[in-house]
Amino acid sequence: MPKTSRDVPPPLELACLKALWSLGEGNVRAVQQALEATRPLAYTTIMTVLDRLVRKGKLSRRKVSRAYVYAPSASRDSMRRAAVRELLDGFFDGSEEELLTFLRGGEESKAMAVPAGGEGRIDTVLL
Repeated sequence: MPKTSRDVPPPLELACLKALWSLGEGNVRAVQQALEATRPLAYTTIMTVLDRLVRKGKLSRRKVSRAYVYAPSASRDSMRRAAVRELLDGFFDGSEEELLTFLRGGEESKAMAVPAGGEGRIDTVLL
């Protein structure tokens, strides 16, 4: 079966995208510094991830002197829409109404969270 590219990037790619969304644009070193506090990564790791995002069309890059400067091609909102669409399709059969019912704490989700005779306690095994 051929491998297909997901619209929602994996966590490391998403972290790099978030860094570039806040920076506007930057080179590998700038992204590395932006991620340093939460996720210290090697320069070459970030360079590989940014290159992968360029090939997927999520970033653009231009050569400035000897380094590349990267900028997001995909907006934060478009990525959010793709993530919500993937959630809808994967867990709610594409039904926005079912998702909203779940988020509002519909009957089905309440039945799962409060065990019978549990006196309103949440089953922490599920958390």
